[in-house]
Amino acid sequence: MLFFVAGSTLVWIGYLLVARALGQRFVVKVGAVRLPPSTPVPESSPAPTASPMPVEEVPPPEYAQEVAAAYQERAEVVHDEVLRYPVLVMIVVGVVALAFGHLVADRALRPLNRVTETAERLSESTLHERIALRGPNDEVKRLADTFDAMLDRLHRVFDAQRRFIANASHELRTPLAINRTVLEVSLEDPEASPDLKAMARALLATNARYERPIEGLLLLAQSEQEPAVRRAVDLRPDVLSVLDQLDMQPRKRQVTVHRDLAPAVAQGDPLLLERCVYHLLENAVKYNVRGGDVWVTVRAARVRDGAAPGAGAGPGSGSGAHGEGGEVVVTVENTGPLVSPHEVDDLFEPFHRTQGERVRSSRGAGRGLSIVRAIVTVHGGSVEARARPEGGLAVTVRLPST
Repeated sequence: MLFFVAGSTLVWIGYLLVARALGQRFVVKVGAVRLPPSTPVPESSPAPTASPMPVEEVPPPEYAQEVAAAYQERAEVVHDEVLRYPVLVMIVVGVVALAFGHLVADRALRPLNRVTETAERLSESTLHERIALRGPNDEVKRLADTFDAMLDRLHRVFDAQRRFIANASHELRTPLAINRTVLEVSLEDPEASPDLKAMARALLATNARYERPIEGLLLLAQSEQEPAVRRAVDLRPDVLSVLDQLDMQPRKRQVTVHRDLAPAVAQGDPLLLERCVYHLLENAVKYNVRGGDVWVTVRAARVRDGAAPGAGAGPGSGSGAHGEGGEVVVTVENTGPLVSPHEVDDLFEPFHRTQGERVRSSRGAGRGLSIVRAIVTVHGGSVEARARPEGGLAVTVRLPST
């Protein structure tokens, strides 16, 4: 753009200078009249006198008009040529310069694009990726190397954090399991007094309350690792099995589950995928209202349909398949308390609850959706959540089927 502005300015200045030069006045003078060289002069002839030779006279006004007309015609031609050819040359040179500049800029910015693309792909499960830029040791190469060194440090920190959580959870689970066994044996003792059994039941409930978050932490640490087993898993039986398990919970009896289940085969670890489905449905039941509803949909999809997440899962919802390959779409939607839209992303963080649920610790430690996200991520899928306007949450999980 700057090139065309400068070129247009130069062409316009040149045009004005030429127009100014052509617009100046001039005077035509006849200095002398010579005889034609073919006219002979006799030797005997007397010397020519100084009397002027008769010349055919042209009326001055008509002669001036002819000269002015010819000059004006030529000036117009010059004006057109001065304006036309520089503009054509400027356009051709500008297009060539633009193409060449775009090529050079693309080549120069390609390393920066690699840095940007790598940064956009990074997450807790992809910290092993590196830019590994090759080329001269210039500013861009040093930037890429510094970025890779930072990723190395982050990768080590996250690995150490996961190992600590897994080790701590394992070490804490062992004494709690021993306590649970002792209490269960005490309850089965026929000679135990009613007071002792009541105390054992209270301690057993307390022990279970501590076991749940520890098991969740251990599962979270395991779900963030690459699955050791990958095979075809039909999620429809998993959903039915989880619903049967939840039927045993008192809170499950207070909600109505609407099912729309189709055979849908995903590729992954059977145990982790079953836990993913369990935490999705448990979360929908746990954070519901008395007499509420839960909509669960399982289906296979092969092409993008462009719909919003959650289609077919219940009133006011939408879900769509994404990607041209096969995938499994699991949508769980529930009624419940209102959730602020800006809090939806935070629900996937461990131990996070909405503002209204922070004081209700009896409902859990807030690990369900974080475990779901970790499992889905290591399986190459995606999870989305949105707040329902009338209350509750709609969660859509997409997993590759091939």
